[in-house]
Amino acid sequence: MNAPDPRLQPREFLMHLYQAAVRRALPLHNTAAFLPQPPKGRTVVIGAGKAGGAMAQAVEALWPADAPLSGLVVTRYHHTPPRPAGLAQRIEVVEASHPVPDAAGLAASQRILQLVQGLTADDLVLCLISGGGSALLTLPAEGLTLQDKQGINKALLASGANIGEMNCVRKHLSRIKGGRLAAACAPAQVVTLTISDVPGDDPSVIASGPTVPDATTCADALSILKRYRIEVPAPVQAALEQGALETPKPGSPIFQGHQVNMIATPLQSLEAAAAAARAAGLNAYILSDEMEGESREVGKVHAALARGVAQRGQPFARPCVILSGGETTVTVRPVPASEQRGKGGRAGEFCLGLALALQGQPGVWALAADTDGIDGMEENAGAWVEPGTLARAQAQGMKVERYLDRNDAYGFFQPLGDLVVTGPTHTNVNDFRALLIL
Repeated sequence: MNAPDPRLQPREFLMHLYQAAVRRALPLHNTAAFLPQPPKGRTVVIGAGKAGGAMAQAVEALWPADAPLSGLVVTRYHHTPPRPAGLAQRIEVVEASHPVPDAAGLAASQRILQLVQGLTADDLVLCLISGGGSALLTLPAEGLTLQDKQGINKALLASGANIGEMNCVRKHLSRIKGGRLAAACAPAQVVTLTISDVPGDDPSVIASGPTVPDATTCADALSILKRYRIEVPAPVQAALEQGALETPKPGSPIFQGHQVNMIATPLQSLEAAAAAARAAGLNAYILSDEMEGESREVGKVHAALARGVAQRGQPFARPCVILSGGETTVTVRPVPASEQRGKGGRAGEFCLGLALALQGQPGVWALAADTDGIDGMEENAGAWVEPGTLARAQAQGMKVERYLDRNDAYGFFQPLGDLVVTGPTHTNVNDFRALLIL
């Protein structure tokens, strides 16, 4: 497919880059090279994540038709892709809530643990893991209820904690995360296929690492809870203090012979977008696939870089595309009782910070979106920013600072017609940001 001319159609061109990034991370394009041979015994497929349904279909399409295959994977509501014509279903896919867990995720997790009971050394467990699995694969530790986990999850999401910190806590408050699922599979061989959505591609952080060793400790989890002032029930606090909720560690014989294969990463998707930009005749620069920090502040940093390029040709010559990925955070600000809390996610808040700092800079367009197609809990993937964004907002009586104050990116970009809406993409390599500077 030919790329749109960026000089005539900036939005269409940026969407072309986003789609190139998403295509690179689709499971069907990436799974075949990492599938093991069928074992002597059974093959049981388990897994969780926003890409879970697509990963299950990829395995079904690629696994030998005459080899036994069964299992259960849990994905987010409305994230099961349409079944290709003629593809027989051998793996059950169920849906549950994300980012806050629900009873459907709890039931699916219990069933997954049951499925791996009684396996032998001749059996194989294929574990399909992608971002979002932490909420979808929920099985509270002893002393915690689902309602407790929901409250802790909401507090973590609003706290500004990064993904590694959140998942450290989640692992120690779970009976299935942090390597515990691998322990339940013994003595079967376990092969984990992972799509990374975390900075650094650490498999122990992706979906809270249910089948890989966990180097973090109960003390780490306690420190994080204290840092963000998040309370847990007294018995659980005591269990953490005593180390009773410790996870399996690196070097444990539980993981002997297990394999972990990273089938898609954020950097690969950014490189695909960069290649698409270069094919259209533009220079493309990848800042990093590991960016973290407050979304609005990361937006301001990108704006400073874009203004330097647009005004002085430094540090890059224009026309060019600047790309970045990673996982930023949003610290939810308190709002007066008379005001309604805003809506939106990381990508939208990045765009608010970017638009404010760009101040209508001529020649700069941007798209920021989550590669799973959902920014936070709304139906949009992200938002657009262009030279006229602030002026159009001002004409409607909208001040960007007020929307930032109440974390209301959705409320700002929706009336402008500047939400990026893609629907679920059936993969997830996290944040995608592209700035076009002409």
